[in-house]
Amino acid sequence: MDPQTFIREHTAVGSPPLVPELRLYLATEVTPIWQATEESLARFGTPPPFWAFAWAGGQALARYILDHPDTVAGRDVLDLASGSGMVAIAAALAGARRVTAADIDPYATTAITLNAALNNVKIAVENRDLLDRGPAGWAVVTAGDVCYEEPMARRMVLLLRRTAARGRVALLGDPGRAYLPRDGLVELARYTVPVSRELEDREAKEGVVFEVLAE
Repeated sequence: MDPQTFIREHTAVGSPPLVPELRLYLATEVTPIWQATEESLARFGTPPPFWAFAWAGGQALARYILDHPDTVAGRDVLDLASGSGMVAIAAALAGARRVTAADIDPYATTAITLNAALNNVKIAVENRDLLDRGPAGWAVVTAGDVCYEEPMARRMVLLLRRTAARGRVALLGDPGRAYLPRDGLVELARYTVPVSRELEDREAKEGVVFEVLAE
């Protein structure tokens, strides 16, 4: 099954609780889509469906951008490990000049394209792994809820620090994941984010938006 058909058949259009302005293709239940993806994984090497959920750190970051549009307005924005494209879409709605959403999962990149269309915004999609690259010409680099695995968190934070070292803005949204750095962060905002007990250990998480500082 091609990714677009899979997404349409296994999700429904809804709005994340903290960012009701957005409409996304989201899983309504965790187990069915995870099982369906595992079946596809066995056949095609498909990653888990992280793109099908509005994770707490991403919701907090999207909310912050919508509430503080001057952060991205008129600027070029890169959203890393974009998943559903939620943060990238928020940046586009907040007036970013150009937005690119990067994710190596082909289902995620398809979901980003579909979700961008739902919200009537233009998002460029990048499917290469950018984490060991320089921040190029991006004025703002964002990452939402990416500190749940050590290798990815380490590479992601290094790129965000390189971005900050060039005088650009690096933003990280996180609800207290295990590999969140303990220093080099400035808290910008904190939100209580309703979440599913199927995905998290409680019914609400504290989503915090940080500016990442250079090393």
